Amino acid sequence: MTEKEKMIAGLLYCADDAELVEARKTARLVFEEYNKTSITNIERRTKLIKQLFGKTGKNIYIEPSFKCDYGFNIEVGENFYANFDCVFLDVCKISIGDNCFVAAQVAICTATHPIAAKERSSGVEYGKPVAIGNDCWIGAHATINPGVTLGNGVVVGSGSVVTKNFGDNVVIAGNPARVIREIDNGRT
Repeated sequence: MTEKEKMIAGLLYCADDAELVEARKTARLVFEEYNKTSITNIERRTKLIKQLFGKTGKNIYIEPSFKCDYGFNIEVGENFYANFDCVFLDVCKISIGDNCFVAAQVAICTATHPIAAKERSSGVEYGKPVAIGNDCWIGAHATINPGVTLGNGVVVGSGSVVTKNFGDNVVIAGNPARVIREIDNGRT
């Protein structure tokens, strides 16, 4: 397997691999241009983000600045919105459903490192995919950690650190995040 194939599969890989270094450089060139493109040129911004991401819905809008590792491992559904200064570390797939909103300064991280110091110091790393269902809202300054799956209709409170999976229609908050309440879709 190539280092890229290992990375996408969630296996230990060497991030200094030439193909991966080039892929990160390519992503940076795209998101740097995206972040500099004027709000008056929405068509260009949309084209750039669709070029960067692996898959998008028709309607997508991300406020600058936005940063990611590769871009090709990010899939977002229809009517996706992300506010200012979000970071998506996509060494593995990040999949986000339809009608999702991501507030300012949210980090979605698939990248992680070995716990053992000797192995970590060797330079290898790995990732765990993140999946977020439809109709989710991630509050400002939240962090979604590697390997997390969130169901449909989940609301993540501002500043939360999400370290485990949660099912549908819950409000979660805290560090680590826990269920605050279930959502009755008939009320706010």
